[in-house]
Amino acid sequence: MNRPVLVETSARHIHVSRRVLDILFGEGYELTKKKDLSQPGQYACEERVQVIGPKGSFPGVSILGPVRPETQVELSAGDARSIGVKAPIRESGDLEGSGGCKLVGPKGEVELNDGVIIAKRHIHMTPADAEKYGLEDKQIVSVKVDSDGRALIFGDVIVRVSPSYALAMHIDTDESNAASCAPGMEGDII
Repeated sequence: MNRPVLVETSARHIHVSRRVLDILFGEGYELTKKKDLSQPGQYACEERVQVIGPKGSFPGVSILGPVRPETQVELSAGDARSIGVKAPIRESGDLEGSGGCKLVGPKGEVELNDGVIIAKRHIHMTPADAEKYGLEDKQIVSVKVDSDGRALIFGDVIVRVSPSYALAMHIDTDESNAASCAPGMEGDII
């Protein structure tokens, strides 16, 4: 059975809570949409902040909107190591006991005790996609990516099903580089 899925690279980014946005950019600040992302209602923002760990920092990390209930910093494993943050591999939103860092914006800074994760590779899909592909929410699958000279099978890919999703697999920059993924590349769920 052929079950194609768009493979998208998710670079380091931040989701901010209202409280953290107010501290970093000023009370009542509103995010400025730069461009829509593939997932409905999600967008990249003009705003960027510095992420600081014990051994280094990234000066201009993108914020993704809209505002969320909790602040979450998503890094690749290589990113986390380079700034000295111990970040676990987790699903989005699973933040308890995760890594910490400092965020610095133009109006203030916030020390996060947790909230830094390496996002578990995952596939977003609608219930109709899941039915068509014979898959269920939280199911673990593998995805084969055929790239020129660096074909790879990604294991431990979690399926996330919601009517608010669009069909796409998300991997981080380390994973994307390992398979030489290019924009628009598709994988096959196996």
